[in-house]
Amino acid sequence: MLSTTAAGLLTGLALIIAIGAQNAHVLRQGLAREHVGLVVAICAVSDLVLILAGVAGIGAVVEQAPWAITVVTWVGVAFLTWYGVSALLRARRNESLHAATGARSSRSGVAVRTLALTLLNPHVYLDTVLLLGSIAASHGSPGRWWFALGACVGSVVWFTGLGYAARAASRLFARSRAWQVLDVVIGLTMLAIAGSLALGA
Repeated sequence: MLSTTAAGLLTGLALIIAIGAQNAHVLRQGLAREHVGLVVAICAVSDLVLILAGVAGIGAVVEQAPWAITVVTWVGVAFLTWYGVSALLRARRNESLHAATGARSSRSGVAVRTLALTLLNPHVYLDTVLLLGSIAASHGSPGRWWFALGACVGSVVWFTGLGYAARAASRLFARSRAWQVLDVVIGLTMLAIAGSLALGA
């Protein structure tokens, strides 16, 4: 039981700890100290739902409908391109986004962006629904749920740690130059992901 849960934890962390659209968004919101708890909750709950869906067998259904992944891929390409270009344009402005003085985004706006970056990314479905679901199935009927538990814990720990660790480090980003560099990195990352998705499709 413990070994299976640990396997799920390590596998989940290995898949989620990577430079990607979702993690970049969580990092930026944490540094801006804007609705960090909301962003962390949306990312973690979304992951939990997708992981449990994959373990329950939804992955097998998705494999029979590859067109669904194709649709999500191209919608994701469009959204990531828009997000990346927006970040690069934002980097041109010499403004400080310190939490105390910067313009704050609305909760609804942040929630919509977080959901879009989570649910319009086909990599999320491949990692959580298909890959984790398949690996969990190899542990048998009772063991797959212990594996899922470990993967879910890993997701919650990662997003919570990333969001609040970034929030604690927000003072380092009080200068506009630091934010400009971060926005350039995020913008290029989003465009690179969009390009790789388009080429893969």
